Amino acid sequence: MLKTELTNLWLWIGIGGFIGAILRFALSGLMQKAAVFPLGTLGVNIIGSFFMGFIMYSSEFGGFFSEEARIFLTVGILGSFTTMSAFSYESFKLLEQNELLLMSINVVGTVLLTIFAIYLGKITALNLWKV
Repeated sequence: MLKTELTNLWLWIGIGGFIGAILRFALSGLMQKAAVFPLGTLGVNIIGSFFMGFIMYSSEFGGFFSEEARIFLTVGILGSFTTMSAFSYESFKLLEQNELLLMSINVVGTVLLTIFAIYLGKITALNLWKV
């Protein structure tokens, strides 16, 4: 890939990221409203995962999206809209490839380790700021 093409691709990813972040903020806010359960986050994760599946499989089997459009939509927009879509797609691909053990490790590991990472971040911040 030429340097100019790579720079253009990064620009499109950045523009997509901007769009995805704004969409996430707006849509999750609309869905959340007064709910106690994190419905906004769950909603964008489900919507993002649906579109990740649609785009990736439309690209792979239908040739519907060019590589640049696919990267703009998945890495750019969906990447900032929800990383859950990438996680879900990768887990599903492992399942599709009959890699049940790897899929299970990915799902359980991601959920438990990211929750643990939140806890570590909290402890680090509280110790740093002496709260």
